[in-house]
Amino acid sequence: MLNIVFRIPSWIPSGRAECLEEAAFLSGAALSHLNLVLMCNEVPQELLRDRLALRAAEACINFAGRPEHANDLRDALHFMRSGDLPGPAGETYLHWRRAIERSLSIKTLQRAMPQVDVAQVADWLDAGQGAPVERAAAVIEAVLTDAPRADVSALILADAALAQGLGCGHLVPLLAVGLKRADLRKCGDDLRLACHRAVTSSACEVVGLAAELSRGAAHLKAVAPKLRAKAAGAAVEMFLARDAVSPMALPLPDRAARRLCDRLVALGAVRELTGRDTFRLYGV
Repeated sequence: MLNIVFRIPSWIPSGRAECLEEAAFLSGAALSHLNLVLMCNEVPQELLRDRLALRAAEACINFAGRPEHANDLRDALHFMRSGDLPGPAGETYLHWRRAIERSLSIKTLQRAMPQVDVAQVADWLDAGQGAPVERAAAVIEAVLTDAPRADVSALILADAALAQGLGCGHLVPLLAVGLKRADLRKCGDDLRLACHRAVTSSACEVVGLAAELSRGAAHLKAVAPKLRAKAAGAAVEMFLARDAVSPMALPLPDRAARRLCDRLVALGAVRELTGRDTFRLYGV
């Protein structure tokens, strides 16, 4: 059954959409298959959304012409001390993480975009009508017409509109990962075509990522009984829900936390993400 869920038909990613109708057909097929993945219990859904939030934040930072990449964003978030400001890149990452952490609602979206009035969030989200991708494109156009520099807000709300149209309980970043910077300056049918293409490519990538994370999660659960540290079970749950985990964040004393991470790496259950000897981060 899992092989069927993770095997997206080859004609979907290889299809060439020359017109809006063809693009809509391909994106609909891709989203239909993705929906199977998002309902699959074997997929670590929280971890998948968190990993996609990182990718979405990285894309938004690139849109702004900044040099930060995934490792920089992880550092900005995980090593931020109480009272510190995250900086522009870290703030963008926080926006996306807050957007995916809780069930989709106006309150969740306003928490992700505290600089936007809640009434404005609701108005922008209601700008789209029709099918999910068309709704998402209309939201992008509405936001950027009112606030031309609000790329992050436009993409968060567009993915929220897409999720609402699909009946998803949580925002799943797709458009932010698939769209190009130039696409955000399009409008009308050109923007809708770009959104259909972005959704198709992103949905196919997410299916592959979900398969990879599911294998990693299964292995982590399999080795969990071998862990002797107290609170190891709670630590494993953190790894199953977060893109990256610092030993300092684990519910263990510092030395025990570092030993647990080293043990998980030795068992092939997690990997060290930074390549550093200190201030390390680990993830499935």
